[in-house]
Amino acid sequence: MNRFTAWDTAVIVAMVSVYIVITAWISIRLRSKTTEQFMVAGRSTPAVVIAILLMSEYIGAKSTIGTSQEAFNVGIAAAWSVLSASIGFVLFGLFMAKRLYGSGEFTISGFIAQKYGKRAKLVVSAIMIYALFIVNVGNYVSGAAAIATVMRVNLPTAAFITAIVSTIYFAWGGLKSVAYVTILHSAVKLVGIGILVWVALSMTGGIAPMTQAMPPHYFTWNGLLGGGTIGAWIIGTAGAIFSTQFIIQAISGAKSADDARNSTLIAGALCIPIALALGFLGVAAKFLFPHIKSLYALPIFLQHMNPLLSGVVTVSLVASIFVSVSTVALAIASLIVKDFYVPRYRPTPERELRATRAISFAVGFLPLVFVLFAPQILALSFFTRALRLSVTVVALIGIYLPFFNSSRGAIWALAVATIATTVWYLLGNPFGIDNMYIALATPAVVMFIDKLLFHSAGSDGAQVEHGRIAHPDS
Repeated sequence: MNRFTAWDTAVIVAMVSVYIVITAWISIRLRSKTTEQFMVAGRSTPAVVIAILLMSEYIGAKSTIGTSQEAFNVGIAAAWSVLSASIGFVLFGLFMAKRLYGSGEFTISGFIAQKYGKRAKLVVSAIMIYALFIVNVGNYVSGAAAIATVMRVNLPTAAFITAIVSTIYFAWGGLKSVAYVTILHSAVKLVGIGILVWVALSMTGGIAPMTQAMPPHYFTWNGLLGGGTIGAWIIGTAGAIFSTQFIIQAISGAKSADDARNSTLIAGALCIPIALALGFLGVAAKFLFPHIKSLYALPIFLQHMNPLLSGVVTVSLVASIFVSVSTVALAIASLIVKDFYVPRYRPTPERELRATRAISFAVGFLPLVFVLFAPQILALSFFTRALRLSVTVVALIGIYLPFFNSSRGAIWALAVATIATTVWYLLGNPFGIDNMYIALATPAVVMFIDKLLFHSAGSDGAQVEHGRIAHPDS
């Protein structure tokens, strides 16, 4: 393995530092000046910008590092972890985007409240905060692995750097600035992935030597994963996209419902080539460096290229890190402010914006406490998608099966699904049943049982009126 000299490291660190300073300045310059700009960018963002924002949300640090890590172990079939996002975006665009945009809500909990009432809204918000917090722990781990590899710092230090910079991005800028800075981040990220693929192909001598020397499963559609796992990935990712707070928040910033739908279709197309590239990089790393830790399947190539190229790729990984951390943290802060802070304190607009920024700083740094305890990145990623899938199931039942209108049933479905999915994940998926299927089936079963046992509209007295929840006190 090549080792960077102190001078090489200094050059790379300088490139990363200059990039951070420039993008941080842009973020502050474009910072949101009102809560509406912070949350939904004033509903003025073009469809292409939103599409890139959506794509970057699902191909951030966790997916970039995690997909290559998984491909190192199971083969190029790990690309399904990102290809599933492509399928999910298309389904979301066809069946949900325009409905969500038309609802006027920019949180999934707010949308749920229109179907099942206020208490269900708070349960959904709590589940989403829990799931997204775990997402960001994974983002910090994967991002820190890339930074630590090149900058020769330990993992906690690299994670702390990640926290500082990403928090500046989203806590000051909000969605308005994050959306446009993400365009630059995404362009740099695509260049970096392209360089990595070129370097990997040069080192392997092409794909043919790899296929001749490696077990055949590294190049099959399912590798060592099996159809059940791939199916769970597709179901879970599609379900997570339907309910992920930042996805809804991003499309809410579109100019129209048609733009909201079109942005998701464009995002689906953008995911395909990146998925294949990341899967190839993991397999190439296994071919060239079979004894390294799988977490470093992608970062390992940084130490086998010209320092200037390595600097560009490092900048691209840093960009990927900051996009994913910033967007998820922004979504968490939005849920806390919209569903818990504002209803309780009813602040003035100025006070609300100040509180939003303060909460954002806390959200940005809290994941650092758990960085050293995070397990395998991709498994953690799909566990969080399973949690969000249960929210999607409840939302879709509310839309397409409106006679299941019990607020009590929705709350119990969400609570039981969250606990069951978490326990199943911690037990290591007993009987070979992925926790994704637990998250898919549990809400529907609980709501069906509630419908059989209780025929009233809900324990809180809510009644369905023209497809929406009407409360006696409203």
